[in-house]
Amino acid sequence: MQKRDARGSNFIKRLAGTGVVLLSVLALSMTSVSIRADATESTRKKLEDAKEKKKQSQNELDNTKDDIVEMNEEKSSLQGQLNKLNTQLSEVSSNLADLEEQIGDKKTEIENTIMELELARKTEEDQYASMKKRIQFIYEKQRFVFVDMLLGATSFADFLNQNNYIEQLSAYDRKMFLKYIENRENIEAKEAALQLEREELEDYQVKAKAEQSRVSGLVSQTSGSIQQYANDISGAEAKAQALENQIKAQEEDIKNLEAKLAEEIRLSKLAASSAWRNISEVTFAEGDRYLLANLIYCEAGGEPYEGKVAVGAVVINRVLSSVYPDTLVGVIYQNKQFSPVASGRLALALAEGKASAACYQAADEAMSGYSNVGNCVYFRTPVPGLSGINIGGHVFY
Repeated sequence: MQKRDARGSNFIKRLAGTGVVLLSVLALSMTSVSIRADATESTRKKLEDAKEKKKQSQNELDNTKDDIVEMNEEKSSLQGQLNKLNTQLSEVSSNLADLEEQIGDKKTEIENTIMELELARKTEEDQYASMKKRIQFIYEKQRFVFVDMLLGATSFADFLNQNNYIEQLSAYDRKMFLKYIENRENIEAKEAALQLEREELEDYQVKAKAEQSRVSGLVSQTSGSIQQYANDISGAEAKAQALENQIKAQEEDIKNLEAKLAEEIRLSKLAASSAWRNISEVTFAEGDRYLLANLIYCEAGGEPYEGKVAVGAVVINRVLSSVYPDTLVGVIYQNKQFSPVASGRLALALAEGKASAACYQAADEAMSGYSNVGNCVYFRTPVPGLSGINIGGHVFY
């Protein structure tokens, strides 16, 4: 290839002054415009992609904010439910406490009633025993009592009065006995009623405890849901903040791309009205070969040989274009063009002489006028939407 390009270069030199040189320059100029237009279109595509990404981010941010609003509404609704449940739980707990107090009072009342019942039974038994003894005495001692009453009576009327007294006494004993029986039965009925009321209260207590447990479970569940919503809202707010930061960065990227596009359009217009020099018109300074070889090392040291030649060709193409500086040093050190210059890698490579033999060979080919990437003046790692000549890990355009 070197020989072929060298022959081509000599042929162009031999035809200098003829119309062929003018045609070659014109062809180079038209190709430059095409390449510049491709570069501008690439930037335009990047700009469109950046705007689309910003639009997607904005949509995602809007959706996230809508989600936050909905989650806050749901959280607020759950908080209202929780407040009601807490009120309900408080009421159930209060009712349960009242039931427990009532059950305690009922137990005390039952215990007192049992004591009353025991006392009534004892009184009934005592009354029955006394009455039984009097009746037994009267019937066992009836003859002596009758004689004593007859002899002791001062008159028949007095005798009748004493006999009536005995009958009244017996009637009283029976009446009191029946009264005590009735009182015991009433106490027993009262005890039974109290036992039934206690059972009902205990049944209410069981139900109240079940309701308390149910409501307490709902309170716990609702509180957990509220906490989950709070966590989700916090996460969504963090996501929204990240999206807002991302949109700001994308807006800055769009701004930079718009500025770059405007500059490339300016350069495209400039290139359209400018011409390209022939390699024969370039005079390389001492040290240009060393400088280009080390730049190739920094930009394409790990690339295949063809990739090294392509990087060198891009540098020389810029030297040939009237849009860029007309010296190799001017092109390489032009502001913000080659990253190894800004990062200091080139300076380090130059200080240590890092360029390999392949880098020098590639520099020689490029400086002879050979290009395997046409008139490309840009290269970078591939990105979506960027088309060009792919060699190794670079796309040239």
